[in-house]
Amino acid sequence: MAKDRIQYVCDECGHTSTKWLGNCPNCGSWHTFKEFKVERKSASEKEHKGKVDGIAESPPPQKLEEIESRSEDRFMSRIQELDRVLGGGFVSGSFVLVGGDPGIGKSTLTLQIGKANAEMKVLYCAGEESAGQIRQRARRLGVSSDNFYVYTDTNISNILKEARKLAPDLLIVDSIQTVYRTELTSMAGSIQQVKECAALLQQLAKKQNITTLVIGHVTKDGNIAGPRVLEHMVDTVLQFEGDGNYNYRMLRSLKNRFGPAQEVGVFEMKESGLVDVLNPSQLFLSDYDSSVSGNAVICSIEGSRPLLVEVQALTTSSNYGTPQRTANGFDQRRLSLLLAVLEKRGGYQFSGQDVYLNVAGGLKINDPAADLGVVCALISSLLDKSIDGDIAFLGEVGLGGEIRAVNKIDQRLGEIEKLGFSKALIPQASSPERECSLQLLKASNIMDAIEKPFSKS
Repeated sequence: MAKDRIQYVCDECGHTSTKWLGNCPNCGSWHTFKEFKVERKSASEKEHKGKVDGIAESPPPQKLEEIESRSEDRFMSRIQELDRVLGGGFVSGSFVLVGGDPGIGKSTLTLQIGKANAEMKVLYCAGEESAGQIRQRARRLGVSSDNFYVYTDTNISNILKEARKLAPDLLIVDSIQTVYRTELTSMAGSIQQVKECAALLQQLAKKQNITTLVIGHVTKDGNIAGPRVLEHMVDTVLQFEGDGNYNYRMLRSLKNRFGPAQEVGVFEMKESGLVDVLNPSQLFLSDYDSSVSGNAVICSIEGSRPLLVEVQALTTSSNYGTPQRTANGFDQRRLSLLLAVLEKRGGYQFSGQDVYLNVAGGLKINDPAADLGVVCALISSLLDKSIDGDIAFLGEVGLGGEIRAVNKIDQRLGEIEKLGFSKALIPQASSPERECSLQLLKASNIMDAIEKPFSKS
């Protein structure tokens, strides 16, 4: 009888290797490789490959021209922000993965689907809560539907059996790390269990045309736990983002075969559950105070949606040998780069200053168009001069101090205009195609840009 094969798997990213490595070549983590056995399937299981758990066999090969084509058959969750991120609702037979930090709202969102669309038949397979606990939470969220079924078994064979019997419009598995296959001796949540169970759920979705939504755990770095192949197997990967100290949540599509990737939906967590935020810019600017130095408004594109967000900068004399650089919601390395450009190209000295940067509302901004607003906020705090409250910023800052053009300029200016601002500081090279009522202030470099926002004229 052949022995089980030994593999080493990275705890952080799921990268596999035939030998132990001190440093993971995929994610760069140190001392994260753990040994595990790759279990060999029995002969009887190999014989029934393709028929396991009652899943139908694949059809024979077909010519491309003979394959019946049809438009995507979608159905709406009737949660507006979720449908936006999915690209217009669920596609029948799709396989969706939702990840996020514990307590951020993954299970809450999936339960609310039953509330928003009572006609949809939902099978909720819970591996982390009892049926009574789910009933209590559903009552708090106002979920009451005759088409919402709860199943608390974590054996993947039983889940597939009940799914085929009930034929739901949507199958929810909470979570993939809790389900197991009895043919494998490893514990639920292990690398091989996750891969095997996900493969069976994928077959169920594609061959039985049952839309499947799977909740996944995340690592301490916020990446989806388990083997990387899990993200390749699914059609859509949704990531919940948000700071636990704030009520705002962002649902971002990291991958979507049936819609735009990087699309973003915004929710507000309330006692009654997650509530759609249809105008997030107005919400994030509700506490904006233009009379305080270091405050600036930027326009960032998240997915296809322009968002106006407040950035706050604070500079103080350093009491230590090495000045501190702290950023919340903004890349700290990008902040260090912008400070270096201001010192080298602008002549402003930050070498003896502690610098703190915060994106209000708990958002994380990766758009390079935020550079210009961050630079002006830093100078505002350094000089202790407030920025004109009627101006918003957009522009990328290069290493030479130049202000570079950004994409989707018309969408950004439209959002700035809609929120009641009268001026926008934009790159010299940007040329809007549509007319707007904004006073457009253009700048080609940071020295030219810094002179404009402090003028009240």
